[in-house]
Amino acid sequence: MKQILLLTFLFLSTITIAQDDLLNDLEEEVEIEKFELPAFKATKIINGQSTKLAKKKDFHLIIAHRFGSIKDGISTFFGLDNANTYLGLLYGITDKLNVSIGRESYRKTVTGAVKYKFIEQSEKMPLHIVGYVAMYANTQLSDQTFPDLTNVDRLSYLYQLMFSRRFNENLSLELSPKFIRQNLKYSDYDVYNYMILGIGGRYKVSKRVAITAEYDYNFSRPSENPYQNPLSVGVDLETGGHVFQLLFSNGQSTLEPSYLTYASGDWSDGEIYFGFNIVRVF
Repeated sequence: MKQILLLTFLFLSTITIAQDDLLNDLEEEVEIEKFELPAFKATKIINGQSTKLAKKKDFHLIIAHRFGSIKDGISTFFGLDNANTYLGLLYGITDKLNVSIGRESYRKTVTGAVKYKFIEQSEKMPLHIVGYVAMYANTQLSDQTFPDLTNVDRLSYLYQLMFSRRFNENLSLELSPKFIRQNLKYSDYDVYNYMILGIGGRYKVSKRVAITAEYDYNFSRPSENPYQNPLSVGVDLETGGHVFQLLFSNGQSTLEPSYLTYASGDWSDGEIYFGFNIVRVF
């Protein structure tokens, strides 16, 4: 009887110890795999894409305005008379895969895009890594200006990788190499292919307010090209289901082939554009 009791005690003790060890191991795994909060609150830093994706089955309505140059003064109400508007829809197929469509009044451009998250920041992985591919159709082009114009000539493409890291509760940074292909040269100082490197960041100053900035350097722009590298600064305001972004930029477009290669403003002489983005999540 004593031997049976002793064996029973040893058996139960072994199970208890094994369970404790297993629970400890599971807790350690959970701790190791715990992901950091998203580096960015909106799917765009300002004009450029961020590593933020919509969650599975989330639906985003995106409205963006870029007004005319504030340098024009009161004659155009500091640019508000010359608005460029973008309207877009974005859907989260999964937490890692988003699709979007949209149209911008600048060059009457229609766009479709796919965004995919390869890696999420964790204690094992220091970065978010996201890919973005988009196609754009310039429907404003006319065969009167380009007599040999075909539908393929209207198309442009963007291939982009984004590497971001949230360093602490307040600071997030992103580095993004980009390749743009344009099927049509609009002028003699254009090229078909552009290699661009972008950097952007977000600094949280309060629970619902953050300062943002982004800059893109175009390695492929010919020296005689009169356009500028795009530089933008903004403020993110979180209001429930909305993310409201106020911004200033030297590019009036919201779409990559236009603002990355045809930023016509110049910060040094006040030729900049005011605008905003509104994102409504359903």
